[in-house]
Amino acid sequence: MKNKTSVERTSPCLAVRILRSEAVRSILSSVLCIIGGILVGAIILILLAAFSEDIPISDAFSGLLIILGGPFASGNTADILFNLGDMLLEAAPLMMTGLSVAIAFKTGLFNIGAPGQYLMGAMTSLLVALSIPTTEQNAFFVWLLALVAGVLSGMLWGAIPGLFKAVFNVNEVIVCIMTNWIAANVVSWIFSITGDRYINIAETKTKFIRTTASNGVATPKLGLDKLFPGSNIDISIFIVIAIAIVMYLMINKTTFGYELKACGYNKNAAKYAGMNEKRNIILSMAIAGGLAAGGAALWYLNGKNDFLWNTYSSLPSEGFNGIPTALLAGNNPIGVIFSATFLRYIDKGGFNLAGYTAFNEYVSDLIVAVIVYFAGFSKLFRDLLVMKKKRKNKIDPGK
Repeated sequence: MKNKTSVERTSPCLAVRILRSEAVRSILSSVLCIIGGILVGAIILILLAAFSEDIPISDAFSGLLIILGGPFASGNTADILFNLGDMLLEAAPLMMTGLSVAIAFKTGLFNIGAPGQYLMGAMTSLLVALSIPTTEQNAFFVWLLALVAGVLSGMLWGAIPGLFKAVFNVNEVIVCIMTNWIAANVVSWIFSITGDRYINIAETKTKFIRTTASNGVATPKLGLDKLFPGSNIDISIFIVIAIAIVMYLMINKTTFGYELKACGYNKNAAKYAGMNEKRNIILSMAIAGGLAAGGAALWYLNGKNDFLWNTYSSLPSEGFNGIPTALLAGNNPIGVIFSATFLRYIDKGGFNLAGYTAFNEYVSDLIVAVIVYFAGFSKLFRDLLVMKKKRKNKIDPGK
C-alpha cells in the first residue's frame, strides 16, 4: 500500500503534465490575451451604444459577432471568398515581420528595426524587378532574383544593429530606431534621383512606384486567384508558412539554433561554453532583417500592390505590427502563423462592421489594440501558470 501511494505521488496527473509543457502554457496565455481583448472590446461596443442616441444596444452584440466573423461576415459567397483571399495575402508580410521580431527575441535581442528592414527590402526588390526587361529575361527568373535581392538587402541592414551590439555593446533598440529613419530617407532619396523611371506616371499616381505587373513580373498564383475570385492572392502565404517551419526547425532542432538561444539566455555563459557570441548576435539580427525585408518583397512583387516611395516622414506599420504578432505567438515561429492570421482576420471583420451596423470600422482596430496590449502580459500569464504549479508542489512535495 505504501509503495502504491509513493508511485501515485511521483506520477502527476495528466492535467499537471500538460501544464508543464512550455508550448501549452504559451498557447493558453495567448488564448487568455485574445479572450481578454474580446471581452474589453465587447464592453467598449456596449458603452459606445449606451452613450449614443444613434446606435441601438443590439448593434453592440451584432457588431461583436461581425468582428468575430472576420471575412465570413462579408455577406454572399463571392464577397467571402474575395475577403478571405485578400486576408491570406495580407497575413503573409505580417507573418514575416512577426518572425523577424520572434527570431531576434530568441537571441535576447529586440528588433524594433523591422520597419527600416522592410523598406530596404521593398526598395531593392522593386529596383531589381523593374530594371530588368522581361523581353530579355524570363519573368519568373526576374521575380526570383528580385526576391533574393530584397532579402539580402534586409540582411545587410539588419546586421548593422547586430554589429554595433556585438562589437561596441550599443543597445540594439537605439541603433534600430536610427536605422529605421535612415532607411526611410535613403528610400526617398534613391527614388527621387531616378526621376520618372520608376514612378507610376502612366496612372497619374506620382506618389507611388509602378507595380511589377507593368514589367510582367508577379508572384505566381497557381490557380489561387480562381479559388478566391477577385482577390489578389498569390503563393506568398505558402512561401511564408514554409519559412516559418524552417525557422522553427532551425531554432529548435539545430546546433546553430541552440547557440542562438544560448546567447539569448546568457551570452557570457555561451562564450564560456566556447560559442562565438558576437557572431551569433550579428547573424541573428541579419536573419531577422532578411525576414522583414522578405515580407516586403513578397508584398510588392505581387504585381498589384503600390509602394509609396516618399517615405522620409513615415514608417510602414507592418514593421511595428510584427512586435505584437510575435508577442501574441510567444515568439514561437509556428505560433506566428496563427497570430498573424488572427490579427488580419479581426481586421476583415472590422472592415465589415461599417456596412452592417452604425459603428465604423476603426472599432476593430481598437479591439486589436486591446488584444495587443494584453499580449504584453502573455509572459505574465505563463509565469502565473508556473507559479501556481510551484506553489502546489511546495504545499504537497510528494506530487
